[in-house]
Amino acid sequence: MTASNPAKGGLNALLTPEDSVLVLIDHQPYQFTNLNSHEPTMIVNNVVGLAKAAKAFGVPTVLTTVIEERGGYIIKSLQDVFPEQKPINRTFINTWEDKNVVDVVKKTGRKKLILAALWTEICLAMPAIQAAGEGWDVYAVTDASGGVSLEAHEMAVLRMVQVGVTPITWLADAAEWQRDWAREQTAQALGGVLLEHGGGSGVALAWELQLLAGRAASGG
Repeated sequence: MTASNPAKGGLNALLTPEDSVLVLIDHQPYQFTNLNSHEPTMIVNNVVGLAKAAKAFGVPTVLTTVIEERGGYIIKSLQDVFPEQKPINRTFINTWEDKNVVDVVKKTGRKKLILAALWTEICLAMPAIQAAGEGWDVYAVTDASGGVSLEAHEMAVLRMVQVGVTPITWLADAAEWQRDWAREQTAQALGGVLLEHGGGSGVALAWELQLLAGRAASGG
């Protein structure tokens, strides 16, 4: 029987804003042209929602592109979340082989490395596998990433899981950062993200807010 990894169980296995660093990799026009595992608008929605959540919780976020002069700049809706940040432009396909990116991540002092990328089977799997082998606690945001086919995406997730990478979705990530709705300041910020990017949850929240506003106006 294989011994359980204590880092992968218990309360300390859940993400907190204080121990997380987020790297968003290659959400560029060229990568989107052959994205077939997901509807592209869904990936745009999810990665922008993830980025906004990271900003709301003060999670350091690194943007990076590969040969942007040919593959295109990072999508505008993502760049707009961090307008002051210039994405690190690489030639390495594997982000974790780029010293510029790794040095920025190391300077944060955080060890829970959260990654999302296009494509899953290459630009997500490569750095995730390498970083996991180097002792980082790696989380792959599967619904803010996508591959050239559903099979490519799913096989990449399986491959990453085999080396200890934890798959997670962007809303699950945000919920772990929030953890307690009594944390009102971040709850309000997260609510704004959900209204814009939370799908059905955003619709339900908008309705709840509308009801509350109506009751307040009527004095009820």
